[in-house]
Amino acid sequence: MFGNAALTIAMLVVSNIFMTFAWYGHLKLQEMKISDGWPLILVILFSWGIAFFEYCLTVPANRIGFVGNGGAFNLLQLKVIQEVISLTVFTVIVMFMFQGQSFQWNHIAAFVCLILAVFFVFLK
Repeated sequence: MFGNAALTIAMLVVSNIFMTFAWYGHLKLQEMKISDGWPLILVILFSWGIAFFEYCLTVPANRIGFVGNGGAFNLLQLKVIQEVISLTVFTVIVMFMFQGQSFQWNHIAAFVCLILAVFFVFLK
């Protein structure tokens, strides 16, 4: 069961890297003057192309991790884990890609609340 849990979490981390680039990478490309003249439909298609790989990892991660398929997590636990991973990956990527973004005390407080959410969702 630990193997399924670790595999699920690893797949969700990688899928969220793809998701973050799909949702926000085009903004970095625009900032770098690479996609400045792209029409919105091209930006959407570009993001969909990246998001495809996110789905190729997220869907199997949820199947592997779901208790009904022999995994370690129920649906609520999977969702809370995914959200925490999503926000953590997003924060790390933004801190490196978008240098103008600041990390403040309220962001830390929000992460503490997320950690508490994980704690509470696993309580019996």
